[in-house]
Amino acid sequence: MHFSPRLTPLAIAAGLTLAALPALAQNLPLVREAPLRAHLSFLADDLLEGRGTGQRGGELAVRYLETQAALIGLKPLPDGGYRQPVRFQGTRLLPASSVSFHAGGGTRLTPIPGQGIVYGTGSGKASVSFEAPLLFVGYGVKAEEENWDDYKDADTKGKILVMMVNDPQPTAEEPNRFAGKAYTYYGRWLYKFEEAVRRGAAGVLLIHTTPSASYGWSVPANGFSHERFHLNAGGNGIEGWLHEDTARELVGASGFDLDELRRRAERRDFQPVDLKASAKVELRSVVRQVEQFNVAGIAPGTDARLKDQAVIYSAHWDHLGIDEGVRRDDRTDHTFNGAIDNASGTAALLAMAAEAVRHPAKRAQVFLWPAAEEQGLLGSAAYVANPVWPLNKTSADLNLDSMNFVGRTRDIGVAGAERSSLYETAGQVAKKMGLRLAPSIPDISGAYFRADHFNFAKAGVPAFNVGSAVFSGDGHFEFEKDQKASSDKLVAFKKDYHQVSDEYRPEWDLSGMVQQAQFTLNLGYAVANAPAMASFNKGDAFAKVKR
Repeated sequence: MHFSPRLTPLAIAAGLTLAALPALAQNLPLVREAPLRAHLSFLADDLLEGRGTGQRGGELAVRYLETQAALIGLKPLPDGGYRQPVRFQGTRLLPASSVSFHAGGGTRLTPIPGQGIVYGTGSGKASVSFEAPLLFVGYGVKAEEENWDDYKDADTKGKILVMMVNDPQPTAEEPNRFAGKAYTYYGRWLYKFEEAVRRGAAGVLLIHTTPSASYGWSVPANGFSHERFHLNAGGNGIEGWLHEDTARELVGASGFDLDELRRRAERRDFQPVDLKASAKVELRSVVRQVEQFNVAGIAPGTDARLKDQAVIYSAHWDHLGIDEGVRRDDRTDHTFNGAIDNASGTAALLAMAAEAVRHPAKRAQVFLWPAAEEQGLLGSAAYVANPVWPLNKTSADLNLDSMNFVGRTRDIGVAGAERSSLYETAGQVAKKMGLRLAPSIPDISGAYFRADHFNFAKAGVPAFNVGSAVFSGDGHFEFEKDQKASSDKLVAFKKDYHQVSDEYRPEWDLSGMVQQAQFTLNLGYAVANAPAMASFNKGDAFAKVKR
């Protein structure tokens, strides 16, 4: 006799479907759409002003998260609260700032800020004034494992380094150098800024192209138009980006061809090039010390032997906030709501945490909402430096960032899991859910190095960004229905990335977001209940790091 269950009004209100009933009957953790959607719509509302670091909206987001954590029943940190302080320095550039270039033949160039150039300082100083020569250093990479050194012992002290984004491209002779078509950490702006500091440079200017950066000029333009943050002072005197047209005009004025310089930079025997030009830098900034907060809560483990170990779920709560310099009567939208990036992951963690409290695992489950991810993964870096749970007893970090908003899929993205035992576990979890692991493709946008899990990986903890359909923005996932329309929506999000148009829309189909959160929670339970902790594969670069 076939039994056809009927959903009760309570189940309907909770967002349950017939497909969810088997899990419900087995008393398994079940992520519900209704609370996820409610959290998402609130966190992305104009009321929270884009959840900006150092802004009132960020304070509201933290207050909301700690209140929800307590309401859900997550256990607080040892001090009795849910906040972990993160202290850093905020720098907001003033309009009196300027950068001009003096090139060959007496040519003087003064690019328009926001259009031809963006810049700021990482020095922690309110006033920065100097003139320095420009040195082109190719990709600005020194990688011993690749036998690659763009610097060749050049004197970089006191100079402004001009460099390309991304890393050396594959060739027919070396198709796998620097991971082939994929992006490596050497390609990230963060590495390049840090390397310039290590070499005593006066600053660094990156040449932007959309293909090399994997995003348009508007992304750095918006980023540098806001207050910027650093964990420590003592960074570059100037750090910023040159629009490609500006870079071409600048090197051309001194008799160089930008494309030829790029061709040279693809060779191991590349030598840094004195551009026969200098920059006059006058930066005036408002500098302040800021205290922001990671938010964390714990679902304790139940196993006497394993409960002192943990699995972490993470999702950054911050976005770009509001443009604070605009007039109050200006009706233009100046709120960067960050609905997908990353109110989606923040909301999903809340929905998941509610289930984890009701269904504890053998190991503890830590729910972590890092601050200041948009400022260079600062909150997660601070967490790793001062962890709530010892890193040597942390099995894995499963990160959620910019989630699926276009419907359910037949596969799930696990890019980065292949570095560790998490890949095999993910495959087992996917199979039980009737899913496949999405096919592996080159990480051409450097997604693995652009989210909070990366700081855990650098510290030796297996970690990856789960189901990164939107984060990669490539639309290669297989959807249950309307494949082309769903893929097109996913790819189209690139135009909303770090724009005021990343706003919550009530018509979104969140079934895929729920599915993604459910997979992450199921994977977390598999890790939390496993006999042994997760580990990086032998031979992986992160396997050498002691937790």
